[in-house]
Amino acid sequence: MKLSEIKEHLSNAEYINFELENGESVPEHFHVTEVGIVTKNFIDCGGTVRKENVANFQLWDANDFDHRLKPQKLLGIIALSEKVLGMEDLEIEVEYQTETIGKYNLGFNGKNFILLSKKTNCLAKDNCGIPEDKLKVNSNQVSCKPGGGCC
Repeated sequence: MKLSEIKEHLSNAEYINFELENGESVPEHFHVTEVGIVTKNFIDCGGTVRKENVANFQLWDANDFDHRLKPQKLLGIIALSEKVLGMEDLEIEVEYQTETIGKYNLGFNGKNFILLSKKTNCLAKDNCGIPEDKLKVNSNQVSCKPGGGCC
């Protein structure tokens, strides 16, 4: 989801609710402790230099049961981020702590914002030497043995 999309959803919302893909709710008394731009400069395994920018939201469960973030307040935080940081209409990445800090994509089911699991991926499949048929193998079916060529 892009920044423009969350702003549209928030402008029509009475409350803000987040949940994980498994249906577990983020406590309704969460706080958004950061809104920012995260830039990742990297080289993929094929040697291509890449740069990615995302709008980053950090959710925090403060055990502050007396306050609930309202849609207008979050819209104000986003507007300030756009003005001060020069934030463009970027894809949103959400940080939320369960067992550790997780990074999630953001979706919307018509009522709640959904924290969608992110997956790693090879960005240079044509350069890294893994045959296409190996990319489609379910990791639960793989049996790696020393000298077997899969590890």
